[in-house]
Amino acid sequence: MIKLCCNYVDEAVIGCENGLNIKQEFENYKDRIANIISDLNKRKDKPGQWLQWMNLGYSEETVWYVKEYASMVQGRFENILVLGIGGSALGGLAVTEALLKPYWNLLTEEQREGLPRIFFLDNIDPDTMTGLLNMLDLSKTLVNVITKSGSTAETMSQFMIVKNILEQELGSNYRYNIVATTDKRTGVLRQIAEQEGYKTFVVPDDVGGRFSVFSAVGLLPFALVGLDIDEMVNGIKDMDLALKNTDINENIAAQNALIHYLLDTQKGKNMSVMMPYSSRLKYVSDWFVQLWAESLGKSDYVGPTPIKALGATDQHSQIQLYNEGPNNKVINFIRVDEFDNTLEIPNIFEYTGIGYLGGKSVNRLLNAEADSTRVALTDNKRPVVTITLDKINGYNLAQLLYMLEVQTAITGELYGIDAFNQPGVEQAKNYTYALMGRAGYEESAQELERKMAAV
Repeated sequence: MIKLCCNYVDEAVIGCENGLNIKQEFENYKDRIANIISDLNKRKDKPGQWLQWMNLGYSEETVWYVKEYASMVQGRFENILVLGIGGSALGGLAVTEALLKPYWNLLTEEQREGLPRIFFLDNIDPDTMTGLLNMLDLSKTLVNVITKSGSTAETMSQFMIVKNILEQELGSNYRYNIVATTDKRTGVLRQIAEQEGYKTFVVPDDVGGRFSVFSAVGLLPFALVGLDIDEMVNGIKDMDLALKNTDINENIAAQNALIHYLLDTQKGKNMSVMMPYSSRLKYVSDWFVQLWAESLGKSDYVGPTPIKALGATDQHSQIQLYNEGPNNKVINFIRVDEFDNTLEIPNIFEYTGIGYLGGKSVNRLLNAEADSTRVALTDNKRPVVTITLDKINGYNLAQLLYMLEVQTAITGELYGIDAFNQPGVEQAKNYTYALMGRAGYEESAQELERKMAAV
């Protein structure tokens, strides 16, 4: 089980002006938190509540179908190409970067034990797309196109380009190189998939993209590259059981939700930094930024702004600001107790100013960086929360991501907002449709032209 330490948020450590009386605040909010947790669990099975992500750990049918398909295509493809953006890609990136061997795509086939490389095309930059498509042999690539609506402009433009190349290279057999993850019943991609005979998986109803990592959106790519999705599901189940506990003293998601809420509303800490001390967890920060921003950044200017960072890299680029700049942030460290490898520093400069490093490990140095930075921040009265994983594996990583999802839902309830919509995103999408000439958006196009001409 992952652990949460919030001692460095307490006013006994960083003072009353910047810290909280944690014990007293947990007591003050215990009933409200208990009601929020109970209510979320009561509502999760009701249509239209957008809480079905809380049930994904129990979707045995999806796990079975994903594993069956992964077994069927094993050995047929050299590459997996995931087409998606936002929640359709960030969770996959976070998990594969954490759990696959580092530099997976650069390893030989033997080093990958015959498993395919995996690429996420999560943007529409023409240079990046051209470079990747020129490098990949698409005839030996399984393309997983992911969009629930089936009309996401970025993803579907990627798909149109890739499909055209596949069709030119493979003729009518191109369809066997495509698997679509989309809505069960409706949408352009669902219609195309059924007409052309693609294998499909479902993005469940009432699961928003940023909460979809443990649906087929994530599980399918994970299984295709040999990750143990049963281990992840077990982690979710155990964490879900722990987070059903209505006692805030026992519920780490509720604790961190309340801490962020109170630090924002009472202490002016309206920025939340996610800083893992592990390069393998780098994309967890990217995933968290979307989760936090889209869920809590609503029209009433509610919710902390998320910031991504990486320890120890960003000690040399951001920590100066965090230590001596505006005291408006809460820093979330993710710390790993046991790395897969131990790397010793050789004792070769014994009589120099760096001799103290010799004979020690990089493992010890990285965690010393985390501990010393935490203390330095609290010396400067900056609140720090630390999440600790005993090691990086599928079980712990799934627990971490699910805990952050529940934390986000509880935080939204504390603010009294809908954490599951994203009207600000939809407005920009509609403007894009108008600029690109989509039917039905003619009035928006005219309005946009007027606004752009006035600038």
